[in-house]
Amino acid sequence: MSTIAFIGLGNMGSPMAQNLLASGFNVQVFDLDVNAAKQLEPFGAIVAQSLEEVVDGASTVITMLPTGIHVRSVYLGDLHGGVGVLNLVSEKTLLIDCSTVDPDSARLVANEAANKHLLFVDSPVSGGVAGANAATLTFIVGGTDEAFSKANAILRYMGKNVFHAGKAGDGQMAKICNNLMLGILMSGTCEALNLGIDHGLDPKVLSNIMLQSSGRNWALELYNPCPGVMDNAPASNQYQPGFMSKLMLKDLGLGLDAALQTHSSVPMGSLARNLYAFHNASGNADLDFSSLFEFYKHQEG
Repeated sequence: MSTIAFIGLGNMGSPMAQNLLASGFNVQVFDLDVNAAKQLEPFGAIVAQSLEEVVDGASTVITMLPTGIHVRSVYLGDLHGGVGVLNLVSEKTLLIDCSTVDPDSARLVANEAANKHLLFVDSPVSGGVAGANAATLTFIVGGTDEAFSKANAILRYMGKNVFHAGKAGDGQMAKICNNLMLGILMSGTCEALNLGIDHGLDPKVLSNIMLQSSGRNWALELYNPCPGVMDNAPASNQYQPGFMSKLMLKDLGLGLDAALQTHSSVPMGSLARNLYAFHNASGNADLDFSSLFEFYKHQEG
């Protein structure tokens, strides 16, 4: 099997790298948190001490990073003279960025990669930590047909759905639209459940009614935000683990930034962002984003 360099080993990156190792790939890993990288050694990963070392001999580089700033720094080099991945790999190396960032960062890296005859795709994911662990993620890919074809062959080992959204940056834009809708849906689900509870309804009964009615949605079906309704949801485990509220706020912010560029109207997205901003400011940033339910519980109309 070929050698893959994996950079960024957080809650998502680590299990994704584990799935590649389990599939027989040679995986070289790097993270600024050395302990995060060393946790993969028992699975067969080779721990690198630098970007130069992690990409050495790799035909594919995968990144899973927090923000566009980190993506630009890793691929293009930072303001302190650090050399970026684009200057460390050979021609035709496949570069897959699985971070969720602004489309402009993805397009910038893609253009620079093309100038160096490298294959780059932006490939943000949907499915959360559970999907990363189970290798059932959805990958939303932006890039050329050639780059997508080669990326698809690798991504299949970490997920079950791979979509080609279009050109460079389109993967990010599609993911941003999805998470804008997700934030709105979760806000509405929390609001409706809280209203019913305030009027004496059993949240389990109400959830079942809505699941069989026109209010059915992903949050009700797989991720109920009310504690005790769904045993395997973060809400029933003190909102741990999951997709942190601060990350939902980040993604909603990306949605609003994108809307400003095209003068698109996103009033519901704006309200959802404000709700998460208030919720996070109250000390809930590291809780799962479904913990917005608790925000509603403590509000009075």
